[in-house]
Amino acid sequence: MELKGKKVLILVEDLYEDLEGWYPKLRLIEAGAEVVVAGPEKKTYNGKNGNYPMPADCRVDEVNWHDFDAVIIPGGYAPDRLRQHEGVLKVVKAMGEAGKIIAPICHGAWVPISAGVVKGKRMTCWRTIKDDLVNAGVIYEDKSVVVDGNMISSRFPADLPDFLRAIISRLKES
Repeated sequence: MELKGKKVLILVEDLYEDLEGWYPKLRLIEAGAEVVVAGPEKKTYNGKNGNYPMPADCRVDEVNWHDFDAVIIPGGYAPDRLRQHEGVLKVVKAMGEAGKIIAPICHGAWVPISAGVVKGKRMTCWRTIKDDLVNAGVIYEDKSVVVDGNMISSRFPADLPDFLRAIISRLKES
């Protein structure tokens, strides 16, 4: 179990991109990490494709960010909702400032933008929010995965294998 002892937080809200939530969760569990799903409420959230609801283990307000090695932020429409919650922004900002892994995919990049932890970083995202990243001070790269220090970003579901390889590699180093 290559990630035994590692703990990863996945942030969820309604209309998250199903694959971008479930693929990381299952892959990281398979690698031996403890995975905790948190949302604004402790409830089951519906994915944007409606296929795989994801139950939150706890409310994000209950999360002690010190306990986690990484946070993954799936895309879809959920990030626009997540960034409206102060508790979400506090957790992402604190983890970013502490050098813990921040891993947004697709529209998930909106959350670290709103948390103020992206300026000067190299990142990628879904093409329609490229301008949002650039305007937040990011050096945009159109690649399947971009790793810049503690920031690991990716574009869309087809990039998930590269995204998870990068996250797992960085978790093994930390």
